Amino acid sequence: MIDSMKAVYDEVVTRDPGQKVFHQAVHEVLETIADVAALPKYSGASILQRIVEPERQIMFRVPWVDDAGNVQVNRGYRVEFNSALGPYKGGLRFHPTVNLGVIKFLGFEQVFKNALTGLGIGGGKGGSDFDPHGRSDGEVMRFCQSFMTELYRHIGDHTDVPAGDIGVGGREIGYMFGQYKRITNRFEAGVLTGKGTGWGGSYGRTEATGYGAVFFTERMLDRKGKSLDGQRVVVSGSGNVAIYAAQKAQQLGAHVVAFSDSSGYVVDEQGVDVDLLREVKEVQRGRVADYVAGRPGAKLHTEGSVWDVPCTIALPCATQNELDESHARTLVDNGVLAVAEGANMPCTPEAVEVFQAAGISFGPGKAANAGGVATSALEMQQNASREQWSFDKTVAKLEIVMTNIHDNVARTAEQHGAAGNYVLGANVAGFVQVADSMLAHGVV
Repeated sequence: MIDSMKAVYDEVVTRDPGQKVFHQAVHEVLETIADVAALPKYSGASILQRIVEPERQIMFRVPWVDDAGNVQVNRGYRVEFNSALGPYKGGLRFHPTVNLGVIKFLGFEQVFKNALTGLGIGGGKGGSDFDPHGRSDGEVMRFCQSFMTELYRHIGDHTDVPAGDIGVGGREIGYMFGQYKRITNRFEAGVLTGKGTGWGGSYGRTEATGYGAVFFTERMLDRKGKSLDGQRVVVSGSGNVAIYAAQKAQQLGAHVVAFSDSSGYVVDEQGVDVDLLREVKEVQRGRVADYVAGRPGAKLHTEGSVWDVPCTIALPCATQNELDESHARTLVDNGVLAVAEGANMPCTPEAVEVFQAAGISFGPGKAANAGGVATSALEMQQNASREQWSFDKTVAKLEIVMTNIHDNVARTAEQHGAAGNYVLGANVAGFVQVADSMLAHGVV
């Protein structure tokens, strides 16, 4: 990293000590955009110093009552990172690992991801250290209502439009929307995305992130003269992103053989039964062991890693830093051709270096998993015009967006002498889009 970039990075570390994943995200961007960011029009306006600092950071107490009548207290967050391109847009994550550093990392990534979609949305992120797993519907409802009682004053369809993320699905979005409507006395459909299709939601939103990652992978393979047909695919995770990445990959002819959750991973050489996995995860809210119980021939592994399973396509769709250098070397040794991040920063920097050194096509999350937020923006369009598009129309639009993202990122990398480096291409393309808008708006 050159001195000017290092100075900005060091300032971030000094100002925000302990926020390691945020530091990691900033470092990854700064080391790839140095040549562009050093241009006088950007350096003279301190664009870098402004782009790494959120416009607003909100942290608040969330008290709620559990089923036993006990008062519980969690912490809520909303980081409104950058609105140069439009209203803040990004999900809410409910998980015990959530803290300010995690939300800032996710929000920073969201700025560049949203820029790449070309859909006029800024970047933000939020959430809480509340864990919905194992909680009753009543407990989740009371938590969501308390959370929204504070959050409502900071959001709006022209200000900040949250969506779902880990731990936040249709149930949670519904409870939060109901509380927002109750407090404001407005049916403001555009204030949240990921809504139910019967009351302002978009068909295809649930599938969008997983589908988008596969569309991006398909384009990366196409540039190498290959296709998804016949490829052996391993997916990490078993939430919405993993389930629908597996579904779309199979629709395009791939053979998906493994998935995981925090309790272990499953290998199903027959090919993953997506309908069964959906039943286990979305209806039963079960674990991967429940899939094995209902699927003769599938095997549960509680030791090792899902990345030990040989594959030609790897889709990390679980959480940040899940795939490290040793996993990457195993994948390369086993013949992987392409890796696309369905989650946010699931590959460590060392893992990315291994993939790039081996000539593996690597799609970073801010490009490869932009399908979710892209479809959220499409949901905002439908809300604004009081329309609802069909599933096929929405997915067709999503595929166009993902194709455009891929081609823009690939073209940008080539223009900067780094053909095939999707990390550099995504960071530079996203930075220029945001930075130029910031210049146009003056010092704000």
